[in-house]
Amino acid sequence: MTLRRALEVSGPRDADDVWDRYARPQRWPEWSPQIRAVDYSWPTLRPGTPGTVRGPFGLPVRFRVLRVTPPRAWSWVVSAAGVRLTLWHTVEATPGGSRTVLAIEGFAPAVLLYLPLARLALRRLVSV
Repeated sequence: MTLRRALEVSGPRDADDVWDRYARPQRWPEWSPQIRAVDYSWPTLRPGTPGTVRGPFGLPVRFRVLRVTPPRAWSWVVSAAGVRLTLWHTVEATPGGSRTVLAIEGFAPAVLLYLPLARLALRRLVSV
């Protein structure tokens, strides 16, 4: 069963800085508590490129960047243990800082399990 859900989180951090924290995979562990390390061959996101994030206990999760769309949007597909999720991210400037939106689609139990972690990470992403 496939499920699609979306989250929206706002915070005081400047949208360009939020985008930089997304666009540079080596920065992901700064704000995403479920990511311990990132293996990625480029300094910034590039369409069609693969990588691996390392989660708790070193669990590897493969990913491929699908698109990077100016000014501040990107999508990717992640897969681990036979489960595949597609995620779409956007960052927008707001009068008080920024807003980020995440849409996620995939195996329903995986989507539902990931949503609380994603919300926590996005809160940290847009916070100062």
